[in-house]
Amino acid sequence: MNKSYLYDPHNPELIELAIQEMPCDQTTDSLSQFFKVMGDVTRLKLLMALEKGELCASDLSNVVGLNRSAISHQLKALKTAKLVKSRKEGKTVYYSLDDEHIHSVLKVSLEHILEED
Repeated sequence: MNKSYLYDPHNPELIELAIQEMPCDQTTDSLSQFFKVMGDVTRLKLLMALEKGELCASDLSNVVGLNRSAISHQLKALKTAKLVKSRKEGKTVYYSLDDEHIHSVLKVSLEHILEED
């Protein structure tokens, strides 16, 4: 093996596999941004509320306990990150999770947190 490493490798095969399968920087940056958006308590509560079904900003305000302006601001961030989608019915805009992947991430993350040590 002629590969140069920063430190003496203990498992060069796994190092090489990790390097080969590492997503590009743009992908890891996008993933990091995804977790930053989900890392806000208010946005996380909104996502968890939307797991139950489609809700408007007023309903979400009642769930989270914040005014509609604050909710709308957070919903914009969630829409920009493609975590929620919206549809308009008359004058009311309804929000829902963008797809099943968001539900899966929330479910698995919560299960992990609730695991007993």
